[in-house]
Amino acid sequence: MEYNNYRGRKRGSGGKKWLAALLVLIGLGLVLFGVLEVVIALGSRDKMVGEPQVMVIFGCQVKPDGPSVLLRDRLDTALDYLEDHPDMKIVVSGGKGDDEHISEAQCMYDYLTAHGVDGAQIYREDKSRNTWQNINNTFALMEREGWNLTDDVLLVSSGFHLARIEMLWDRTRTGILWDVAYNDQYISTLAAPCTHTLSAVQMFFREPLALVKSFLFDR
Repeated sequence: MEYNNYRGRKRGSGGKKWLAALLVLIGLGLVLFGVLEVVIALGSRDKMVGEPQVMVIFGCQVKPDGPSVLLRDRLDTALDYLEDHPDMKIVVSGGKGDDEHISEAQCMYDYLTAHGVDGAQIYREDKSRNTWQNINNTFALMEREGWNLTDDVLLVSSGFHLARIEMLWDRTRTGILWDVAYNDQYISTLAAPCTHTLSAVQMFFREPLALVKSFLFDR
């Protein structure tokens, strides 16, 4: 008599497939994360194009006793540049968060004037709550002042922030999703250091997600 050697479906085969799929997704996620970190790193540098007439400083958290470490890093970087270029128009951009006693723009204005910058050359954009609003409100301010929006600009922020700023600035100016060649024509950048270790670690993980979010939804 012959017996069928059928033993039924192998147990655990479905679970192994799900595990393999999960590992593939994790691998793809890590690759994407790595690519985004490279993009951020490439943007985290000083870049000078032409002769910028307008400096835009992007805000960050304000503490009860003044600018946070990250914001002070940005302001000190701007001050270093202004020592050799004292006649630039300056836009300080940042609204008042729920946990802040004054707007980021006002805090930056106070810090810069306390360090010798003429308040008459500083323009405050104090309504924005995120980077996309920073840029759009800054463009609106520049239009109200009658400035030429095609002039070279100098964007100042923490190094990790600059890739996203360039992308969104270019998008606002041209309507193009991301035109690096056009960026090189008129956008200069100053990359402030990140001297607060905990913030540097947080931004290493946060900024790639913020870059994806801005690329997809900020328009």
